[in-house]
Amino acid sequence: MKLSIIIPAYNEEKNILEVINKVKRVNLGSITKEIIIIDDFSTDNTRKLLSELKDTSLKIFFHQKNQGKGAAIRTGLKHTTGDIILIQDADLEYDPAEYPKLLQPIIENKTKVVYGSRLEAIRKNQKNMYKLHYIGNAFLTSMTNLLYGAKITDMETCYKIFRKEVIKEMKLKAKRFDFEPEITAKILKKGYKIKEIPINFVGRTFNEGKKITWEDGIKALYYLIKYRFVD
Repeated sequence: MKLSIIIPAYNEEKNILEVINKVKRVNLGSITKEIIIIDDFSTDNTRKLLSELKDTSLKIFFHQKNQGKGAAIRTGLKHTTGDIILIQDADLEYDPAEYPKLLQPIIENKTKVVYGSRLEAIRKNQKNMYKLHYIGNAFLTSMTNLLYGAKITDMETCYKIFRKEVIKEMKLKAKRFDFEPEITAKILKKGYKIKEIPINFVGRTFNEGKKITWEDGIKALYYLIKYRFVD
């Protein structure tokens, strides 16, 4: 069995190499890892650092203009050959050491889709997320549950893991952070149930590189409503 790990990156010179090393160090037993990194036309040293890597086990792609996280993930999806796909941000907010517990329900055929929920970690330490982000995520998650009849706690989480057949023939259009509501909406519309696993989470400030804004939250609501009625 193979796990394809997609890492979209934009201006992550401080974190990208450490994230890659953490992903490589995770022991998944008999499961092999395919690491796919997409640089979304970074303007710092991220592209330089990636271009200098001599690790032939990595698949690295460079966008020729900035397109957004969703577009980077879609580029990564085109190059996956694994049985299972996992999305990993290029920062240090999420810990790759949690892969084994996230993969377990899929490996045991209990579900085909797993989301890593940050809810418990945030409740324990409110400093892990801006209050506005927390409120926005809670609202968007509630809207997801209302519109699609789901019962999830963290729609906006980075850690989305699914068997490749889940998105087979799925036409994804997202360019930015609208990837989260779009893929969630389309997964639920196809009848898949999302299994959530609690994860740890260490949030960053905007000064540290946080990129998602309140405008992305408004757009997410629009796409949740849109994809409820159209594909």
